[in-house]
Formats: sequence, structure tokens, C-alpha cells
Amino acid sequence: MIKTSSITNLSTTTTTKPFILRIFIFSVVLSITILSFLLFLQSPHHLPYRKTITPNTTPTPITTTTTTATYFSSRKSFSQATTTPPTTSTTNPREENNENNNKDIIDTTTTTNNNNKNGAANDVEDLRIRPGYDSYEKYVQRQLDKTLNPKLRKVWVTRDWDRKINVFSKFFADLIEEKLLTNDSKALCIGARVGQEVAALKRVGVPDSVGIDLVPFPPLVMKGDFHDQPFDNNTFDFEFSNVFDHALYPSKFVREIERTLKPGGICVLHVAVSRRADKYSANDLFSVAPLMKMFEESEVVRVRNVDGFGLDTEVVFRKKIKDRL
Repeated sequence: MIKTSSITNLSTTTTTKPFILRIFIFSVVLSITILSFLLFLQSPHHLPYRKTITPNTTPTPITTTTTTATYFSSRKSFSQATTTPPTTSTTNPREENNENNNKDIIDTTTTTNNNNKNGAANDVEDLRIRPGYDSYEKYVQRQLDKTLNPKLRKVWVTRDWDRKINVFSKFFADLIEEKLLTNDSKALCIGARVGQEVAALKRVGVPDSVGIDLVPFPPLVMKGDFHDQPFDNNTFDFEFSNVFDHALYPSKFVREIERTLKPGGICVLHVAVSRRADKYSANDLFSVAPLMKMFEESEVVRVRNVDGFGLDTEVVFRKKIKDRL
């Protein structure tokens, strides 16, 4: 009897141990799972993505000092608090353009009877405004997402710096050779970011040059909105831009160029026609016809293919010299 009881107890112990071990392992796994879930709830990764933008403080690699004070006018400077596109005050020198202020190009995928919020008729083909901007402030923030991106700014002032200056210098040297740009020209680069275009102009011998962008980059680039340039009428002999695709209101972009360009002055645009612009672009251009339509006060000098950092077409305009009565 003693031997039989011992065998029974041993069998019960052998059967119970694996069961208890399984319960212990299950408890540990469950505890780890619950703890992991609680830690997940404490982290921000499950929340909607919100990007924090901080200005880059990388110093400009250009050591030349200059002043841009002579370029400023008494006109009101751009403010990020603006929730509607900049408009022209009737008290500033742009009165002659006031009746055109509400004519903007809109999405050509809609019907011609539709108007945008500025009352602009959809009457231009081959130019599509990208949707998704509920306010001008949101559009500006979208542009700042690119301009203030620390990684991009680091690339612009390091790896891309010399490469872009070399390419822009070749473009501008060609224009000098064609007598479309001179060493005495007062030049503006629109949407210049960190100012490679401005540095290139200075390299080819056009010292009176400055750039504008939403974020300044002294001494080459001052703060300014290309929809409402902070300059007086007839200020520049030459204006260059490769950011037409970033204009939410293309006709305002063009009118500001023609307003600040002197009669006989030259405007050079690099645009993407046969390829899609980047994800930060606000419009898509499918031919140069819309540009010719919008430059009402200018004539086309020439159009040619270029390889300009993702842009394939160069269009040159000359502002007409109005006959005096």
C-alpha cells in the first residue's frame, strides 16, 4: 500500500508541474502584452503626425557683405498671419493694376462657368491649380515646410551650393552674351531660398543683385512674398525665377514681376512643362501658352529647352516700353 500511494503522488506531481508552468508562462506573456500596450498609449507615435519646424541656423557660406536697404519700399511687408492672398491698397503706387487684382488662374479641370473664391474665371488652358488649400495661411505653411526643412537647408548650403552656383552662372553668362543681362543690371531672384542664384549673378559680374523668399537668408536673400513683392514700381532691370510652379495665384505672381520690372527690363522663368513639378508645387503647367497670356505687358523674346534642376523650359520676356503721349 505504501508503494502504491507513492506512485500515485508522483504521477499527480508530474502532471501538475507542466500545468502550473504553462499558467506561469501565460501570465508573463499577458503581463508583457499589457505593459507594451500601456507604453504605446503613452507615446506620441499613435497620434496624428504634426511636424515641428525650426529655423535652420547654418551660416551662409558667402562671406561677402552687402546691404539690401535700397531695395525696400514703404509698402507693407508680408505677414504670415495673412489668411487671404495679398491685395493691393489703393494708396500705393500700384493703382493702375487694381482692376486686375482679382483675375487669377484656377483649376482647368472644372467647368468654365465656375469661379474661385477671388471671382476668377476659368479661362486659361494648360495650367492647373492644385486643390487642398483652405486658406492662404495654409498655403504659406506648406511652402515653409520645404523652405525650413533642416535637412534640405543643410544640403542647399553644402553639397548643392557650388553645383547650383556653377549651373546658374552658365545660364546668366549666356544671357549676358545675348545682351539680355548686363553688369549694370539691378537684378532680383524670386523664391531664391538660400540665394545660389544671387551668388551666381554676383559671380558673373552683376553685383546689384538680391533675392526674396518667405524665409530670409542674409546677405543674399531678404524676406518677401512673390505674390506681393515689397518693392516699388519699375525697380529692376532683370528678374529671374524658377519657382513659378509654387505660385498659388500665378497671375498675381506675373503681375508683380511686370509691376516691379522697368520698361524694357527682362524676366527669365525656368518652368516644368514636360515633367511634373515637385510635391510642394501649387500649380502644374502643361505649355508656355498660359505664361504668354498672363504677361500682358511683355513680349516673348525666346523659348528654349534647358536642364535646370528638374525644370525643362526657359522662357524670356521683355517688358514693353509704352509710347509717351
